[in-house]
Amino acid sequence: MNHALIQFFVAVVFGTMIFSHLTKKNFGASMAYGVQSLAVAALLFGSFLETQNKLILIVVICALIVKVVMAPLFFSRLIRKHALMFSASTYLNTPLTLIAIAILTFIAHSQKFAAVTGIVPANQALLSLALAAMFLSLFLIVNRKGALSHIIGILSLENSIVVFTIFAGLEQSPALQLGILFNIFIWLMIAQVFISMLYKHFGSLNITSMQSLKG
Repeated sequence: MNHALIQFFVAVVFGTMIFSHLTKKNFGASMAYGVQSLAVAALLFGSFLETQNKLILIVVICALIVKVVMAPLFFSRLIRKHALMFSASTYLNTPLTLIAIAILTFIAHSQKFAAVTGIVPANQALLSLALAAMFLSLFLIVNRKGALSHIIGILSLENSIVVFTIFAGLEQSPALQLGILFNIFIWLMIAQVFISMLYKHFGSLNITSMQSLKG
């Protein structure tokens, strides 16, 4: 795959994380995850073109079905069912969120993580962006108040790790990838039941309203 195209797809993964932090709509965050997953599938397809490993092609097809199609549809269904369109609230306001994003991105590109991002010197810039996307995924989980955003953050973290392993040259068998995709599929089904139960009990998926869970 063309190097410029590879850079574009990694930038999409990173950019969708920034968008997920800035959007005030859960629908926007769920669609951003779909776009991010499409970029990851494209990078995996690039691996298939290089290796001609048919198992990787199966992983790509499964990723398109589970991550690009099923997951956004799952999120959209929850948003419509529980009226979550405008409930993507955060602990930090937008300016502070942007500052935190800039700091985390700087840290990912700093010398402190040079030993990690320099595993493959030729891919250091790509690895730094993937590491920054990991940090932003974790920050999304911490900064958002809604349970749906936490799910998106966890799944985005998995996408970021996949991108990192691709360019770090770490061994990750297609069978393992298929197992992860199956786990995501099962996890989405369980999450749907869990979120429905939370909404039925609390009338909201804003975790700050679940004070009765504190013992």
